[in-house]
Amino acid sequence: MRALLVVNPAATTTSARTRDVLIHALASEMKLEAVTTEYRGHARDLGRQAAESKDIELVVALGGDGTVNEVVNGLLHNGPDPDRLPGLAVVPGGSTNVFARALGLPNDAVEATGALLDALREGRQRTVGLGLAAGTPGTEDEAVPSRWFTFNAGLGFDAGVVGRVEQHRERGKRSTHSLYLRQAMRQFFGETHRRRGTITLERPGADPVTDLVLSIVCNTSPWTYLGNRPVYASPKASFDTGLDVLGLSRMSTSAVARYGTQLLTSSPERGPHGKHAVSLHDLTDFTLHSKVPLPLQMDGDHLGLRTSVAFTGVRRALRVIV
Repeated sequence: MRALLVVNPAATTTSARTRDVLIHALASEMKLEAVTTEYRGHARDLGRQAAESKDIELVVALGGDGTVNEVVNGLLHNGPDPDRLPGLAVVPGGSTNVFARALGLPNDAVEATGALLDALREGRQRTVGLGLAAGTPGTEDEAVPSRWFTFNAGLGFDAGVVGRVEQHRERGKRSTHSLYLRQAMRQFFGETHRRRGTITLERPGADPVTDLVLSIVCNTSPWTYLGNRPVYASPKASFDTGLDVLGLSRMSTSAVARYGTQLLTSSPERGPHGKHAVSLHDLTDFTLHSKVPLPLQMDGDHLGLRTSVAFTGVRRALRVIV
């Protein structure tokens, strides 16, 4: 088997020595080409080259969720075709690694490499669904390129938190869970639209859901992790179904305290619920519109401000080794 290993040298939880050990272990089982990313978007370019090659059967992403997202968008540049395209394997190297952990992989890079090699020897793989987001036709965001996401997206509050964290990382701060929590508090107290929602969710055959302050789109469950604690925004979300949405129509101090507590104590059986919470399951096509530009994030990557985003849940989009 010929494989391409895409290595993010800035991965939070792997050292250069660890990466060398992992590369050696993988190379002992396959014909491996290892490439270290050098710029933002490089992993996407490498994934696209692998998809267009004639002989690469597997792409291994060594890094965090951002690296995985870039590789996936490269692999699926011309659309999903799991029977033809190279498979994807993930060795977690980021601070959270939601996609890898949602697949059931160990969060430790060395253990995950061992699990990957076992899966290859035993022929274990699955085909997962993904989310696709694009600019909405007829709006000012129409020309925005479409983009795949593996585990979640958000328009509004959570994307604003991601943007704040990225600003701190650009100044040399490490991406930690405490940093996310601090920025979430600052986002809340600095949010001018938190009491009056600007987001409307529209889907075929149903009445619109209006006046949302927050909208979280989940392709799997859990939504994220705080350390080793999984957090479930949409417990029913799955790689085998369409997309799930959690929307909140109020973010007063009392509402945030209530729903924040529910998130922190959530489980695979129960997520946030109540008068101002909207939970939708297994959606194939829907659009989020906002009266004002709001931040958008996908897989923890801040993508700027948007007023309208069309979402599609694509079943059986990508073959992964597990």
